[in-house]
Amino acid sequence: MKELLSEEFASKLERLAKENAERYKNGKPFPHIYFDDFLPAEAAEAALSDFPQPKELKWQQFDNPNEKKLAFDSVERLPAGPRDVLFFLNSRPMIQFLEVLTGIKGVIPDPYYVGGGLHQIKPGGKLGVHADFNHHAKLNLERRINVLVYLNKDWKEQYGGHFELWDKEMKHAEQKILPLFNRCAIFSTTSTSFHGHPTPLSCPPDRTRKSIATYYYSNGRPEEEQNPSHSTLFQPLPGEENGMKESSFKKFVHAVTPPIVADAVRSLRR
Repeated sequence: MKELLSEEFASKLERLAKENAERYKNGKPFPHIYFDDFLPAEAAEAALSDFPQPKELKWQQFDNPNEKKLAFDSVERLPAGPRDVLFFLNSRPMIQFLEVLTGIKGVIPDPYYVGGGLHQIKPGGKLGVHADFNHHAKLNLERRINVLVYLNKDWKEQYGGHFELWDKEMKHAEQKILPLFNRCAIFSTTSTSFHGHPTPLSCPPDRTRKSIATYYYSNGRPEEEQNPSHSTLFQPLPGEENGMKESSFKKFVHAVTPPIVADAVRSLRR
């Protein structure tokens, strides 16, 4: 933990924020940036060394058409390496760095790490393109920033797992970022900051895509970004729209059809 709290690292963060604030603001399709060799080397190595394997923890498992991944947010139960990084990401030096980099004032970390913590994706897994939930119900705050730290050594292009940033119209990915070891991606979250890694992972069977995630909030947000509270908004990729609309329509019909009518239709089909 000491290397994360060193004056040297604090100075590095201060410099990165000041030098890259304009680049962050002008990021396309929405404000974002990534940094290589972000954490002190010792801290990144410890986080990877202690990163739990899929069978070592009671991971939350997501397995549906939109996402196939593992997540764990009980930070206090983690080994020291990843736990120290997660605690640091919620610390004052990190918050100050984010405020200068993003221009967002009054940034508030989440002590509950809701939706964050450790993420792990096995071969064949994916995370569909989406906009994140925009409101923290427990804290009554607006979600503003995501920070993702990747822990994948010797990760090859052909393994996939790129972090993709899509345009508002969902026509194409404007940016694709390979999840390399100690690479940190940061972006502003709104109801149209569509992102994910929709292509199933094709790494070797003994590898997984590992990342650390923290999310940040503020008391209110700019008027042009305001929307009613919503959960994760998954988006169809180009060419998938009709299938998703048909599926949604079928679910709607099923929900509003009285059971007696549904039973009668099923008997006629027999």
